[in-house]
Amino acid sequence: MSAVLHAHPESGPALGVTETGKPRRVLSEAGMRGRWWRFTLILAITAIVLVPIMVTVVLAFTPGPTSTATGFTFENISYVFSQTLAATWLKNSLTVTLATVVVSVAVAAPAGYVLSRGRSKAVSGYSLLLFVMQSLPIITSVVPLFILFAGMGLVDNLLGLTIIYVGSTMTVATWMMAAYFDSIPVSLEEASWIDGCSVFGSFTKVVLRNSLPGVLSTAIFAFLLAWNDYLVAIVFLRSNEIFTLPMGVQSFFQQNLTDWSGVMALAVIMMLPPIIVFATLNKYFSVGGIGGSLAGR
Repeated sequence: MSAVLHAHPESGPALGVTETGKPRRVLSEAGMRGRWWRFTLILAITAIVLVPIMVTVVLAFTPGPTSTATGFTFENISYVFSQTLAATWLKNSLTVTLATVVVSVAVAAPAGYVLSRGRSKAVSGYSLLLFVMQSLPIITSVVPLFILFAGMGLVDNLLGLTIIYVGSTMTVATWMMAAYFDSIPVSLEEASWIDGCSVFGSFTKVVLRNSLPGVLSTAIFAFLLAWNDYLVAIVFLRSNEIFTLPMGVQSFFQQNLTDWSGVMALAVIMMLPPIIVFATLNKYFSVGGIGGSLAGR
């Protein structure tokens, strides 16, 4: 027999014995040590990744070279908002980003539904076209778009920047929505059709209602792409009052090379919206919403 169980009233739980005669508890302890090593390695890597962020936060709330304050202070945050266009840059970034998120999700959701449920050659060709478009780097289209938008008066304009962000987000957003719609059984829609619901009605009332995690993932992707972009903004924006926050940070940094506290304060302001978005929407990321719908199968 390959393993024997030994039990003794005073020895606690039974131990399994392997062919080599070693208790299975020894192997379990070795496995626990392996888990602790993996946990320690992950913790170390996380700490290394967080070091730049922690340095940024510490410097943002540390008095500057010309400050008379000591210890923890909000003086740098106050200075950035009162002496720069940080509030305007923040408003521009929020406007462009939220518009990009709303339009991208509103267009990508029905487009992803067509990719998920369609089985025709036209749909397959459209899917392939999206893949080809996504494989092209954005830098290859910046110059042609600049020439086109210059003739339309959309250069140095937040509307033109939003249009570019929506276009560059659309391919991946559509793929993300299609991938999540694939996880929703078609039988749910068929049941709604039997009850008299239209195709559009089943899409809005059944598919979208059970696709909240997919919609939020797509929205966060569009949010981060528009919020963190610098390459497109530096090409299309010229006026200081039209700058988005990434360009504002760069502009402020060039003018205040020695004021690291002020620069880091502006960087902290830029980090706050994504953190707030993740903290607010994290509880909605659950894929258990459709589990009860299939209980009778």
